[in-house]
Amino acid sequence: MAFQILLNFSLAFLWMFLSANYTLSGFLIGFLLGALSLIMMRRFFKSRVYLGRVWAIIRLIILFLKELILANIAVLKVVLKPKLDMQPAFFKYETKLTAEWELTLLSSLITLTPGTVVVHISDDNQCLYVHAIDAADIDETIASIRDSFEKAILEVSRP
Repeated sequence: MAFQILLNFSLAFLWMFLSANYTLSGFLIGFLLGALSLIMMRRFFKSRVYLGRVWAIIRLIILFLKELILANIAVLKVVLKPKLDMQPAFFKYETKLTAEWELTLLSSLITLTPGTVVVHISDDNQCLYVHAIDAADIDETIASIRDSFEKAILEVSRP
């Protein structure tokens, strides 16, 4: 991936110097043409084109912001209710993530989302123990985490 980024920047500078356009717009045009040429030459690279991973990172950030807003609204509804009828729960979340940075990112995303907190990671790094402030259906909560955060992290980290 680092080679592809370096190659894209090199192609952008080459375009800028060959067209004698030493401006930011000349560099951006060269960068876009370099990215297009990398996409056309993708079968010659061992890994996927880095632009796909950048797009996956952008989607992960957007997903987190969406979940953050929705969780804030849900916690606000719980707090503003005159009668507290929430169902707090601890549950075990088994994950497919293996790398330490993936587990750290997942636990940070879960913890930063209001209403949930990761309280422990198992010694074998296969399970997260999560506390949710209002989890009426634990299976639905687990499926929600798996289908949103874990899936997005896998798209970023796996080829």
